[in-house]
Amino acid sequence: MKIGFDNDKYLALQAQHIRARREQFGDKLYIEFGGKLFDDYHASRVLPGFQPDSKIRMLASIRDEVEIVVAICAGDIEKKKIRGDLGIGYDEDVLRLMDVFRGLGFYVGSVVITQYAGQPAADAFIKRLTALGVRSYRHYPIAGYPSDVAHIVSDDGLGKNDYIETTRPIVVVTAPGPGSGKMATCLSQLYHENKRGVRAGYAKYETFPIWNLPLKHPVNLAYEAATADLNDVNMIDPFHLEAYGKTTVNYNRDVEIFPVLNAMFQRIQGTSPYQSPTDMGVNMAGFAIVDDAVCQEASRMEILRRYYAGMVDRVRGKCDDDVVRKLEIIMQQAGVTPDICPAVAACLKKAEETAAPAGAMVLPDGRVVTGKNSSLLGPSAALLLNAIKALAGIDKELDLLPSSIIAPISDMKISHLGHRNPRLHSDEVLIALSISAVTNPLAERVLKKLDDLRGCDAHFSVIISEEDEKLYKRLGIHVSCQPRYEIKRLYHK
Repeated sequence: MKIGFDNDKYLALQAQHIRARREQFGDKLYIEFGGKLFDDYHASRVLPGFQPDSKIRMLASIRDEVEIVVAICAGDIEKKKIRGDLGIGYDEDVLRLMDVFRGLGFYVGSVVITQYAGQPAADAFIKRLTALGVRSYRHYPIAGYPSDVAHIVSDDGLGKNDYIETTRPIVVVTAPGPGSGKMATCLSQLYHENKRGVRAGYAKYETFPIWNLPLKHPVNLAYEAATADLNDVNMIDPFHLEAYGKTTVNYNRDVEIFPVLNAMFQRIQGTSPYQSPTDMGVNMAGFAIVDDAVCQEASRMEILRRYYAGMVDRVRGKCDDDVVRKLEIIMQQAGVTPDICPAVAACLKKAEETAAPAGAMVLPDGRVVTGKNSSLLGPSAALLLNAIKALAGIDKELDLLPSSIIAPISDMKISHLGHRNPRLHSDEVLIALSISAVTNPLAERVLKKLDDLRGCDAHFSVIISEEDEKLYKRLGIHVSCQPRYEIKRLYHK
């Protein structure tokens, strides 16, 4: 893989910058952490060289100074909101996050329940936390938030919230997902700390958009594509331009809320430490880009993937036409067409030739392999098998899994497990290969090539099954599909 990002440089710069920001305020720094701490795969795709766990590794370098507070919105608990990528509720994810943090040696001080208004499910969760020995605090809805600054910054506003007791100089406020109340938690703490005579500050840590890249840089456009369903828009920070005469990039929500935040800072602390939303950020990712061309190329590929994902989501009823239209505009701005991914053309050609669902994958050396539907293998399983055979130098026509092995598995699915589709999924093919590897050295040889598929792009002429998609993701293969199902029916799984 071509490297465009120096991860070690980033880790060092980021930790140094966060320490400096804390020293600017004196006693304590509250950092609102946006995005994913453990598995930022979007960043690793658009900034080749960025490690998905970079944020947590950076925090580990200052672990002894850091305390973590996890925020969760009471309404999300009540609505049983689910993390789409993990399939678990936000309340369960709070516990998962705490386990992961503690497993990495971090101190997790407490959980704050935001927007608490006596919701029964929130009360049950608080009782569960207490039983587990976890401290919890309640923050309440504030009338007029965020516009009525005078009321918000008062004993009847932020003053009603529980004061979260913390013991370390850097407090990271994170959450299972967006809208959990991270920023409001930080502001509430600033209010309470100020009343106690503690000099505390606030900073925001978001990787994207990267403030010191151009507005229409593909890396920043890829962020817009990733958040197309949230209506986030990158924009020039007008406050930064006015204050310093320098052009920086932020996004609409931070720019829109900044005047209110600034007024809150002034009311809480007498003066505001910031002249712009860009000032509030501590992200140093832009300074660790070492090959801009590589990052631009990777970002254009990500935009294309997001476009196909948007079209598939529209077919599945998960998004509307506006999202797809926005993605089309982003593609035009970034100069992206399906031609930039050789797998797309190869896949569609194979599907046309065979009059059946097909897939194609670009291998690390640039070769393109294909796979097609058969009576016993679906296109994703056939493609995966052909890809690792190609990497192992084994002829595509050599039958590593003869029908004598596949047929009994297929029969069991139909006769005993209630499946209608006799074809094997990708994970079932790998299990069959693993069993064959006991007596077949060639099967063992191809299995050793699975790790080499990480970072490859695969495209399919139809929407593949959830099982196949999950398996490809676990292998680190980037998947995109044409927005149509193989079979015309109302329910698909």
